[in-house]
Amino acid sequence: MAKLAIGFLFFLSNEVGNHGVEGFVGRRSIFRPLSVLPSSGREIITSESRRAMSSSYDIDSDEEAEQRIGESSVNTVVESSAVTTNVNGGSSGGRYDDLIVEVGLEGKLKHVGSLPKKRRASCYDIFCNRELKQEKLTAVGFDMDYTLAQYQQPAFDKLAFDGAKEKLVNKLGYPKEVLDFEYDHKRWTRGLIIDTERGNFLKIDRHKYVRVAYHGFEEISSGTRKALYSRNFNKVESFSEKSYVNMDTLFQFVDAQLFALLIDMKDQGGYDFLDFKTYGEIYRHIRESVDLCHRDGVIKDEVARNPEKYIVLDKGMIPMLRRYREAGIKVFLLTNSFWEYTSTAMNYLYHGKRVDDELQKKNEWTELFDLCIAGSCKPAFMLDPYLQLFRVNMQDGSLKNTDGIYDIDALGPNGAEEFLKIGKVFQGGNWQHLHKMLGIRSGDEILYVGDHLYADVLRSKRTLGWRSLFIMPELEEEICVFDETLPLRNKIERLRRMRDELELNAEEIRRLGDLNDPKVQRTLEEMHEDDVIIKSALSTMLEQWHASFHPIWGAMFNAGYQDSRFAFYVENYACLYTSRASNLGLTSKNRSFRTTMESVPHDKILAHRDVRLDTTDPW
Repeated sequence: MAKLAIGFLFFLSNEVGNHGVEGFVGRRSIFRPLSVLPSSGREIITSESRRAMSSSYDIDSDEEAEQRIGESSVNTVVESSAVTTNVNGGSSGGRYDDLIVEVGLEGKLKHVGSLPKKRRASCYDIFCNRELKQEKLTAVGFDMDYTLAQYQQPAFDKLAFDGAKEKLVNKLGYPKEVLDFEYDHKRWTRGLIIDTERGNFLKIDRHKYVRVAYHGFEEISSGTRKALYSRNFNKVESFSEKSYVNMDTLFQFVDAQLFALLIDMKDQGGYDFLDFKTYGEIYRHIRESVDLCHRDGVIKDEVARNPEKYIVLDKGMIPMLRRYREAGIKVFLLTNSFWEYTSTAMNYLYHGKRVDDELQKKNEWTELFDLCIAGSCKPAFMLDPYLQLFRVNMQDGSLKNTDGIYDIDALGPNGAEEFLKIGKVFQGGNWQHLHKMLGIRSGDEILYVGDHLYADVLRSKRTLGWRSLFIMPELEEEICVFDETLPLRNKIERLRRMRDELELNAEEIRRLGDLNDPKVQRTLEEMHEDDVIIKSALSTMLEQWHASFHPIWGAMFNAGYQDSRFAFYVENYACLYTSRASNLGLTSKNRSFRTTMESVPHDKILAHRDVRLDTTDPW
């Protein structure tokens, strides 16, 4: 599988001599990043149109495709200080000179020599798990919250946090001390699992092994953690039961902080009200209170009054959306936020400032989209074909019933076009309405961009076959920390490889040696002592490496030495992922996203430069 997380930086280290491919770091080396255009913003334009393909999945339809692309005439824009160009077709001191000669392409490639001496990698790159050809997309869709609209932290979260506190106390009878709770968004990270039944917060790896666990704010010991989640022989935890909640979106940081605070308050005693509540009941009350804040105006009214305090302006968003429409790709908005709030947020992003009521009613931002659907109720939008579609009156927000597909069909051969001329803003509905209005024949014609791993990515992929781009604002910081700690990570990888090799040597001695020989026994004892020393050093170094990302939960994409479960789901369900939706504006319609050749453990071992294959039969 093509490994994700920030393995592109390890790829760069391979280019300058670190060729580790086994164990902790090596498994990342097969991941390939996708670079954005030079900082000038000018695009690379091909003079020949590429061969038509049948699906957004089809990148290299035959073995000659890459060579045809390489031989095509390309006009590139590069920084003169970073490259050396040989106009005669060869490369001048390039990284690929030896490769070009070995595969018989010498003199055939026109622009390989223009490549920089080192590959450029950026926090704003789009990373690829599954190949995608943008040229074959019919439509690109966007979620709004934490996708097109990024929010100021912790100011935005505090609206829901403070509102939920008041509801817990004033409506549900929780102790008044709850009003003194303080919000700390830095304590949490995406990808955790909340065990609502036990009041625990878990970080697990791709194999469902719990690596870090807290009860409220108190760390759970290794022994207790294993007894709860690893040594239950009557039941294997799947972590998909209703009592487990995945923290797939930044919105859930509010739930986590309130839950942890109430767990500690309950455990400390002194509150009869909490003594009679289970952890599960407390979590349900939190969820209900936070949800109500999103519906009753606690959040949207304050954001409408002071959007500049809560919404982050992204100067690349509008150019990105316009670029897609100019390229002939349809653009749609599909958000769970209801129309009133959607209008407020999108007007601010479009105009770059708070607008008056008269201008807001014009909703000029809708010119960026071919179709807008608010209040979509994802993931139900992608599952329930019977959900009703309503047309929105943008002047007053009122809703009008439609017969959806029946109305479209009744308008004749161009029914979808005529239906959208009446109005292109809707609320509710389901995927069938969207496909019909946009003329979608197959799910892989759509690229959907969103921040919710389940509702936006996993469900759209599994149910409809949509292509997906997962948005993680925190990815930018994760990449920077990875780059800073790469020397430490490389040392960890080398130590793990050395430890594994020592273990193989010890096994050879056990298999071939006389285990009753005192010298052999002493040698094995010393090798065991070496192993203990190396293990201790690795433990310290790994803890230091993880703490560089987050002092409690560590690296978002790793759990111990393994991929985290979060990384597993991102890799398996997100075709692409990046930090901001506007990063798509740094690519053209002609961009094809590719992965590198995939590897399994034995491939990685054999690929290492200091490994020799022994084909001798050991028996």
